[in-house]
Amino acid sequence: MTAIDQPHDTSVIMPELLGPWALMWRKFRRHRIAYASLCLVVMIYVVALFGNFFAPEDFTDTNRRGIYVPPQGIHLFYEGKNGDRQFGLHAKALKMKVDQATMRRSYEEQPGKIVPLGFFVKGHSYKLLGFWKVDRHFFGPKKPKDVVYFLGSDRLGRDILSRIIIGTQVSMSIGLVGVVVSLLIGVSLGGVSGYYGGWIDNVIQRLIEFLRSIPTIPLWMGLAAAIPLGWPPLRTYFVVTLIVSMIGWTSLAREVRGKFLSLRKEDFITAARLDGLSDWEVIRKHMVPSFSSHIIASLTLAVPLMILAETSLSFLGIGLQPPIVSWGTLLKEAQNIRTIIEAPWLLIAPGATIVIAVLALNFLGDGLRDAADPHAH
Repeated sequence: MTAIDQPHDTSVIMPELLGPWALMWRKFRRHRIAYASLCLVVMIYVVALFGNFFAPEDFTDTNRRGIYVPPQGIHLFYEGKNGDRQFGLHAKALKMKVDQATMRRSYEEQPGKIVPLGFFVKGHSYKLLGFWKVDRHFFGPKKPKDVVYFLGSDRLGRDILSRIIIGTQVSMSIGLVGVVVSLLIGVSLGGVSGYYGGWIDNVIQRLIEFLRSIPTIPLWMGLAAAIPLGWPPLRTYFVVTLIVSMIGWTSLAREVRGKFLSLRKEDFITAARLDGLSDWEVIRKHMVPSFSSHIIASLTLAVPLMILAETSLSFLGIGLQPPIVSWGTLLKEAQNIRTIIEAPWLLIAPGATIVIAVLALNFLGDGLRDAADPHAH
């Protein structure tokens, strides 16, 4: 059988036959840290989307007999009624004691008393995705009346784990919404600046330089001070998102401008113009898709900056305010030294959550940027 007569093996996909997105995905999967970070980021957003399902307690419930409860551990084995060793997820029941001299509370484990734990247990009612009223929770005490503080409680006896999970909805969504706003403004103004040039380019670039020359914190403080205290939480959330996005679009606009300046003289852009396409169609159909992978990588790196900006504003008291729960408002609870000494978990738990989320997003952005680089191997 000659080489011509041999059947062609269609199961092998040659690298040169893959499209740019497929090549980008293949290079991205080789970046193990970035790939693991992608899985972690997806998990965080799933928890944020189904926050009440994953929260073991109602984040607004207070408990006078559960103030500053330290984190309770999860145990696997316990002593049965007959003295034998039995297996089962549980937490140790606690008993509160008050020192009459210092009026400080302390908690001791009650021997022989446990709180059974399980998956898909009944608890407080909530609306799943805002539509269906359910009372099932992913993990928690099997008896709805029992309370276990896996990450401790605050000064009002509220469950820190539940508040962190609900705060994930606000903090992570602000990062996404802020990036979308930055994307729209940055690509629009940067594209117009790089495509047309001339006086339009000068005006837009001088505006960018002016915004970048203003100190960030004073600018945020001035804008946040203009928010009326009587505004509803949803409107305050929207305005804070816009404030966070005020500076984020400038760096993206400059990157888009530089790319447009190099692309507008390419042969395929000239051919598109000669084909009768309008300027908007040339930008939308040819110029932006040619470096969309780079835009995605840049936006992924911008999400953690948006999250840190919201956290900083709320921590300083000029961003979101209670009753809105975000990672920044949770950190604000640990501003005084006495609270940190008596309940360090109020600082450690939300702080560690922020660090993990920001590192995962940064690793993900680095991996996407390397995968989008056509010169990377």
